[in-house]
Amino acid sequence: MTASPSRSERPDLPPLAPPAAGSGLLEVFRQRYLLGMLVRNTIQSRYQGTVLGWAWSYLQPLVRFLMFYFVFQVMIGRGSGMENFAIHLFAGMVLVHFFTETFAGGTQSLVSNRSLITKLAMPKELFPVARMLVSLWHTGPMLLILVIACFLTGWRPDLLGLAAGLLGFTLILLLGLALALFFSVSNVFFRDFGKVVQTLSQFVTFSVPMLYPFTLVQDRFGETGAKIYLYNPVAEAVLLIQRCFWVGTTDDPTATAALHMPDHLWTRGIVMVMVSVVLLALAQRWFTKFEKRVPERL
Repeated sequence: MTASPSRSERPDLPPLAPPAAGSGLLEVFRQRYLLGMLVRNTIQSRYQGTVLGWAWSYLQPLVRFLMFYFVFQVMIGRGSGMENFAIHLFAGMVLVHFFTETFAGGTQSLVSNRSLITKLAMPKELFPVARMLVSLWHTGPMLLILVIACFLTGWRPDLLGLAAGLLGFTLILLLGLALALFFSVSNVFFRDFGKVVQTLSQFVTFSVPMLYPFTLVQDRFGETGAKIYLYNPVAEAVLLIQRCFWVGTTDDPTATAALHMPDHLWTRGIVMVMVSVVLLALAQRWFTKFEKRVPERL
């Protein structure tokens, strides 16, 4: 029996590399099969043992929207003198849901997958990214219900509004993923971060113009207070998606935008997207700094 040739005798073989070697988020998308498997398993586990299965992802947001419509459109009327206030509220809820699911789920992603992390060599960024994609998948039914409701209330979409909605989603995706990366690895070492994120997620709902119009902030706190309020990137994203959907359902979209949308909406949105890209790069560096110690701490 002849011995197998050594690697030194086979120059055609690639050099050996550590099994977990990678280049951050870029490596995650090279591992598309693993990423897809994580996303599918997470989605399936959420509906495992249910009779309706994935239908719940449509039923729950539909019931939520019908409840808001009944309360704000039927019982209260137009709510704060605004047209289609249920659309205004539900449009904001779509982005808030996407952000909080990405933020909170991403923070817990490493701890909840400790069995995989301690046994298999894979890019650990896979887990926060997978939770972001799961959140995006669950946001899809909410977005579909929102679009149908908008058309039923006379929505007149325009290219500028659609671009505003895309900009809002991009801002939330980048910001949510950046925070998920930062807090997920921090939560491995100090579980208090998970509690902090839960508290912040609850605060987000009331810190954006969703349950109330932006004009209320201007009336109560003046121009200075409104400018400080708009430093919140989630509030900016909510206004962008309301510009996309809600404004087009009103009788006079131009007048509605002039009254309820703040000045320089696009400028702030683009700047915040650029800032979120920088935050994502910094979060990736923070994640890379501590990820090698994650398996031993888990």
